[in-house]
Amino acid sequence: EQAISKLIRSWAWKKFITGSVILLPIAITFCVTWWFIRFVDSFFSPIYALLGINVFGLGFVTSLTFIFLVGVFMSSWLGASVLSLGEWFINKMPFVSYIYSASKQISAAISPDQNSHAFKEVAIIRHPRNGEYAFGFITSTVLLRGNLATEELCCVYVPTNHLYLGDIYLVSSKDVMRPNLSVREGIGELISFFCITLYI
Repeated sequence: EQAISKLIRSWAWKKFITGSVILLPIAITFCVTWWFIRFVDSFFSPIYALLGINVFGLGFVTSLTFIFLVGVFMSSWLGASVLSLGEWFINKMPFVSYIYSASKQISAAISPDQNSHAFKEVAIIRHPRNGEYAFGFITSTVLLRGNLATEELCCVYVPTNHLYLGDIYLVSSKDVMRPNLSVREGIGELISFFCITLYI
């Protein structure tokens, strides 16, 4: 009888773990998506609330429409001129200019209108200790000239607690691992990880 009871408990535990493995990614996807929709919806929903319109999702649709219209406007000559003027003012602000510059580099890396991206390749380097690795992006390469030979070094940007802040490391090109990921896929992986970390 004890053997049968133990067998049943083992079977039930295995089925519970199987169900958890299947439902966990679904639950995380749902939670992150729900958080994103509520976050974007919050930009315009207060305006509709003042007008007495309480329809969930209307702010989200309005935000997407607003982003689209901004993209259309900024693609024109007038929009580019307004953007240049705005950037001129931002660059005069010491702390704000640093945040904007870092954010612009991230945006340039995934923009379809950019011919030269800030991030060239996805990279994995050994950091911070032996046996540990860090996920980053190659921004450029430099040549270190010595007396006997010339060594190529890669400038690797490694994000820290979120994508807009990080550290730059000069790593020998021979020590840089290049996974089979595009820059957009690499940024997508990082954003997914950061969203899950923030939610948890």
